[in-house]
Amino acid sequence: MPVLRTNQKYKISLVGLIARWNSQSLARQFLLAGGLVALCAMIVVGAFVASLIENAVTRNSAATTALYVDSVIAPLLPDMQTTQILDDSVRQALDETLGQGALGNRLFSFRLWRNDGTVLYSNDKNLSGKQFPLSNDLRLAFSGQMVAKFNRIDDVESEAERNSGKPLLEIYNPVLQPWSGKVVAVSEFYEVANDFEGSLNQARLLSWLVVAAFTMTFFALLSIIVLRGSRTIDSQREALNGRIGELSALLRQNEALRARVQRATQRSASLNESYLRRIGADLHDGPAQLIAYASLRLDSQTLIAPTTQPDEREASLKTIKSSLDDAMTEIRGICSGLMLPHIETDTLTDLLKRAIRAHEQRTGVSVALSLDKTPADLSTSAKICIYRFVQEALNNGYRHAGGIGQKVAQSSEDGQIIVEVVDKGQGFDTNGVAPQKLGLAGLRDRVESLGGTFQLSSSDRGTTVRMSLNIEEMEQA
Repeated sequence: MPVLRTNQKYKISLVGLIARWNSQSLARQFLLAGGLVALCAMIVVGAFVASLIENAVTRNSAATTALYVDSVIAPLLPDMQTTQILDDSVRQALDETLGQGALGNRLFSFRLWRNDGTVLYSNDKNLSGKQFPLSNDLRLAFSGQMVAKFNRIDDVESEAERNSGKPLLEIYNPVLQPWSGKVVAVSEFYEVANDFEGSLNQARLLSWLVVAAFTMTFFALLSIIVLRGSRTIDSQREALNGRIGELSALLRQNEALRARVQRATQRSASLNESYLRRIGADLHDGPAQLIAYASLRLDSQTLIAPTTQPDEREASLKTIKSSLDDAMTEIRGICSGLMLPHIETDTLTDLLKRAIRAHEQRTGVSVALSLDKTPADLSTSAKICIYRFVQEALNNGYRHAGGIGQKVAQSSEDGQIIVEVVDKGQGFDTNGVAPQKLGLAGLRDRVESLGGTFQLSSSDRGTTVRMSLNIEEMEQA
């Protein structure tokens, strides 16, 4: 169980780190990852270049010193091909040469090796004549290669050099037979390398500075390119998010409009049926009653009986004619309410004046008109919607408020055409209006079916019915 919990915690922390990393911008990810890679590359390349420079400088310096030492020491040595030991005169000559002059100042120690690991000569008398295992450097020197190392003293016999605390350049130089070129011995010497150490440190510093400058310049150029690309991506991402936001808002608006249109469509059948019932009721309560009355009068005994006086018969006929005239008048009124005028060619101003004039002729009530920024052209569906809206709103205001202070106001704002029908009646509670009320439901559904908005407000100072339509959206549709 503890192992499982530890693994789970590790996975959670790893997932958190990955999520945190992914939340960073591309530029920051590149700066972090690229900076780490550039630092590692700089260390590796710098170390490699410094190592190459150190080896080259060490080898060149060692070659110069070995050539100088060989030119001084070689004439003192006997024929190492035939002689495997050094006599006292050779040792004394070496002591004198190595103990004074230029070599005395430059060399810290000197040894002459035989190929079996025997020290033929050393300025440290304790090492002369001793035999040691051949090191890898000695083997390379006996194979004919010069070996040089700086401050890497790891030989068994070099304890004094390790404890000296001085910068020492260790050189293994093969001693060659003059006429055959065969390696007959190896000279090992340690040079006090104060100047060499300063030159080597300077070369190391310069190599590190060059590598660091190149790496930082390369990384800076890449960073500039990545930053520009990241800014471009961020700007495009912001633009894309903005477009997505706009599309999402449009989608929500379309969904809302679709829902409104769907609701309007679902109610259209019942509303049409309600309109038919209202027309039937108007015909039944008005013209039908008058015609029925005229029919009854025609069947009355006043007209049929032979004893009826001419004056009575004429009065009955006048009554019948008056009833039929009233029925015809009401039928024409109903028909005029159902029939639309020729509004396709009318402007909005003419359309509003036509609706107001028809209402004034029918009711005898005066209606004020206010116009502002009238659009030059409207679609036929918009004209029909506005005409029916004004017609129905004026009828409702006349029916429920007596037509007191009725006014129609038209304005345009931000691509919206707005029409208001106002009266100064006693008002009513809008929350108490049933949703199935024919007049208000018909107005709302008619406006919303075109993507418009319908608003109703009422107080004791009057009632305002307001509609608005988006002209641009209707033109695109």
